[in-house]
Amino acid sequence: MLSVIEQTFDKVNSLLNPLVKGEYELCVFSSCDFSNTDLSGNKFIECKFVECNLSNAKINDVILRDVSFNNCKLVGLMFNTCSSFGFSASFNGCMLNHSSFYQKKMKGASFKNSRLHEVDFTACDLSSAVFENCDFLNATFEHTILEKTDFRSSFNYSINPDLNKLKKAKFSLSGIEGLLHHINIEIDRHS
Repeated sequence: MLSVIEQTFDKVNSLLNPLVKGEYELCVFSSCDFSNTDLSGNKFIECKFVECNLSNAKINDVILRDVSFNNCKLVGLMFNTCSSFGFSASFNGCMLNHSSFYQKKMKGASFKNSRLHEVDFTACDLSSAVFENCDFLNATFEHTILEKTDFRSSFNYSINPDLNKLKKAKFSLSGIEGLLHHINIEIDRHS
């Protein structure tokens, strides 16, 4: 397997130039298009993806260890198919709509300024995670561990406290509606 260390990949289009299967360590991927390609089996260790498109890529058994995604389009990614061994990723300014983190252990994960519409967090361990200014429209939280998780600046979430572990989770007063949505009550925002 190819081993690449400390290399920068700029504006790679994987349909024209497929990424060679290998282990990428301390690499930077900038403005690359990996959408609709098969990245299965690759290892990314301490890598940075900046302004990349990985939408609908296959990521079966991909190792993501200390990987950061900045301003990336990650629509429809099945992170649940990634290797669980050492899984660690952070997201800043990313679009993750329709992605899945089903059963992922992501203690202390960081999501900032990201769009998480219809993302599946079912059975995840997101304890101590920080969601800063994230949009959770129609995201799924069921049997999810959200203990000590910070949602204070995030919005559009609907989390049923009866179906999730929320001990010491942090919410803003304006976000409380997202915890009561399941009981179908009306909240007057002007009183």
